[in-house]
Amino acid sequence: MTATQDASAHPPFRGGALVTGAGRGLGLEIARRLVARGHLVHVTDVDGDLAARVAAQLGPRAFGSALDVRSFPACRAAASRTQRRAGSLEVWVNNAGVLFTGPAWEQAQRARELMLEVNATGTINGTLAALEPMRAAGRGHIVNVVSLAGLVPAPGEAVYAASKHAAIGFSLATLADLRLAGIKGVDISCVCPDGMWTPMLYDKLEDPGAAASFSGSLLHPEQVAEEVAALLDHPQPVLAIPRWRGVVVRLLDLAPGLSLRYAHRILAHGRRKQRRLLRRAKTGKLP
Repeated sequence: MTATQDASAHPPFRGGALVTGAGRGLGLEIARRLVARGHLVHVTDVDGDLAARVAAQLGPRAFGSALDVRSFPACRAAASRTQRRAGSLEVWVNNAGVLFTGPAWEQAQRARELMLEVNATGTINGTLAALEPMRAAGRGHIVNVVSLAGLVPAPGEAVYAASKHAAIGFSLATLADLRLAGIKGVDISCVCPDGMWTPMLYDKLEDPGAAASFSGSLLHPEQVAEEVAALLDHPQPVLAIPRWRGVVVRLLDLAPGLSLRYAHRILAHGRRKQRRLLRRAKTGKLP
């Protein structure tokens, strides 16, 4: 192995990073890229055994543990453990999320509560837990995985969209508070991907309430994880993926009447894509 190859295989150590919901899907891909960047990555998931297995797969620069983001004390403890193991906490990625679809009045109370607790309160808990060591050090980057549903209401996903709007509102206001307090070395970025082909959508192929999630670009976790990795080098408050979809949904958000008028067409397009994917699933040809 040449010196160049060795440097590539072992990048300089960049301190600690933590990813929530990292047992699979996007969280796993983000954790993989953080390891490749040189971080010691704390892989967390509500399923502690899964987190431990993933960390073992990622190698010596990863370790895993259970984390329920609905608990602020648990988030604080996870931040402290990362700092002790790595010497610092440089990156925290709030990726954990849950999705239930259908009209809000048809959803069980527990489903509504869970989306708000994990997607909104979980993001708040993780952000505040990360800010304690980051503010003290004067540096760090918090990445909150939101959704395009955080930029525009999504039919069939009312409570999910509400939880994501809460997450992005909290993130941007907290970033403003950091700057007003004179803290310039700590960044908060919101990543808003379009529908993504992850385990969250695997069981939604026959769910008519999930049509909005299939109406746009169907992204792969690897694509979004690459964007997250690039964002660490060039922070920005909000990043829509793909960027053109961010422009479209923002325009729709400026004209709610127009958005409502064309909602049925958007959902019809999403259902057609669902049916195509379902046919592919039945033949073992999923993307």
